[in-house]
Amino acid sequence: MSEGVVKKILISYAYVGIWIFLSFTVIVYNKYILDKKMFNWPFPISLTMIHMGFCSSLAFILVRVLKLVEPVSMSRELYMSSVVPIGALYSLSLWFSNSAYIYLSVSFIQMLKALMPVAVYSIGVLFKKESFKTEVMANMLSISFGVAIAAYGEAKFDTWGVILQLAAVAFEATRLVLIQILLTSKGITLNPITSLYYVAPCCLVFLFVPWVIVEFPVLRDTSSFHFDWAIFGTNSFCAFALNLAVFLLVGKTSALTMNVAGVVKDWLLIAFSWSVIRDTVTPINLVGYGVAFLGVCYYNAVKLKALKAKEGQKKPPPEDEEAGKLLEERDGERVAGKTDSQD
Repeated sequence: MSEGVVKKILISYAYVGIWIFLSFTVIVYNKYILDKKMFNWPFPISLTMIHMGFCSSLAFILVRVLKLVEPVSMSRELYMSSVVPIGALYSLSLWFSNSAYIYLSVSFIQMLKALMPVAVYSIGVLFKKESFKTEVMANMLSISFGVAIAAYGEAKFDTWGVILQLAAVAFEATRLVLIQILLTSKGITLNPITSLYYVAPCCLVFLFVPWVIVEFPVLRDTSSFHFDWAIFGTNSFCAFALNLAVFLLVGKTSALTMNVAGVVKDWLLIAFSWSVIRDTVTPINLVGYGVAFLGVCYYNAVKLKALKAKEGQKKPPPEDEEAGKLLEERDGERVAGKTDSQD
């Protein structure tokens, strides 16, 4: 194995490690802030708005001031018809997922998140972006069955918390499908930085209305609370750094690598939740999540196989490639001969 290949592999592992660390940190940090037994600041809309305000400001600096990232050419009509609906779904997804931390353990939330492929596939079929296949649906049912077992074995099951997390998964899955329909199909690709630049201000606007109704009156009457700049500043910076890590990870490896790294991160979070936070993780929890985990692994393996087959169709066979090169060389010699004779 050449030195260049080893270096490339090590860099890829470094990006994966950074992404896992930051994703891990943001999840645990959010739990710490929102949990009533820890920092005791149960205001998920406010926390999400702080994140969006911070991230949109930094994204603006990177795109418009420092010009380190190229903005996407986008008309106002396209922004209103495509980005605004995606921003609305993203704001709901973040609001509900952060709210779930108040009611559920970190470990159980990661188990419920295993339903994401099920939601994405189901909504993709509904919007006719995916074709219905019995084999795939059977795999989706196995994942759902595993999550149901994990939920049955949950020691501190909270119905409202589960509803919030499932709603967050549904909104996030719909957002991912709409990105394909409203943006990718039109040739527009947003990386995590340009996504924040365009989508974060939308989220801020959409979250403002429920914030005024739900959280602002409570915050106004809570005179004992003082805004901790160190806590919320570092938390917001970690959230932005996570988006930057996604940008680097997908750019240097692939989206599939991030999915596989996500599975590793989930197991680490479950272990951390059990050993450090002292959340109760039962054997039934682990059996259920193990079933769901195998289903997600199979789903990723099928996706990888399909991706390789698609890439294989684009590339000509080795013999055709060699023949093409020989023809190109002969054509080049003929052109060179004609040029010499003309001179």
